[in-house]
Amino acid sequence: MTRKKILLVIVEGSSDETALAYALSQVYDREQVYIQVVHGDITTKDNASSSNIVTMVGNEVKKFLDNNPFKASDFKGIIHIVDMDGAFVPDEVIVDDPECEKCCYSDTEIRAVSAERIKKRNAQKRETLFRLIGTGKVRAIPYRVYYMSCNMDHVLYDKRNSTDEEKENDAYAFAARYKGDVEGFLHFMCESDFSVNEEYKDSWKYIEKELHSLERHSNLCVCLQEEKDRIEKISMQTAEKNK
Repeated sequence: MTRKKILLVIVEGSSDETALAYALSQVYDREQVYIQVVHGDITTKDNASSSNIVTMVGNEVKKFLDNNPFKASDFKGIIHIVDMDGAFVPDEVIVDDPECEKCCYSDTEIRAVSAERIKKRNAQKRETLFRLIGTGKVRAIPYRVYYMSCNMDHVLYDKRNSTDEEKENDAYAFAARYKGDVEGFLHFMCESDFSVNEEYKDSWKYIEKELHSLERHSNLCVCLQEEKDRIEKISMQTAEKNK
């Protein structure tokens, strides 16, 4: 019997893991799906740059390997899911607002206590993302990075600026909604208005334009489409047999 391959999914927080872990394990039933939580945006961590971001992602993979008895050949690949947080918007839509202790996002602007700090954050994020988009492997394992815009809450629940408690509650509700409904989950991710179902690099060119990185978009469907086609084919074959 062929041993299942490992699919490592890197996300930015525990609520992201709660929302996606079971749904993805249903999609990739031919693989073992593991979630590695980074706890924060690795692309904007202190000292992250285009020269070291691949190593930083590799260190997260190493943390997983240090706690699990796998080697690179055991992996199908690495899926890295990042929030866009308006990283590609022009600086002029980033506005000082002393009332926004945390960033306040909308379709047209980012408001923050220090607009200058957010401009610097975005510049760093763009630099590191450009490097990751062109990276095919991390620690000899196939790698691709996908986005949720403006963040995962926005894509999955159509909400922005949520509290930590709201994030956690929404994540559990989302997981429960699609438990046992892999086709429903794939339809939601791949056929919604927010789905950017283009070639991988073209999907990234889309999010870089205008205010798209503030709006509700995701290219995770690019990653899921092959499995979606496989599951739909099996469903059609089963329906034919049952006629």
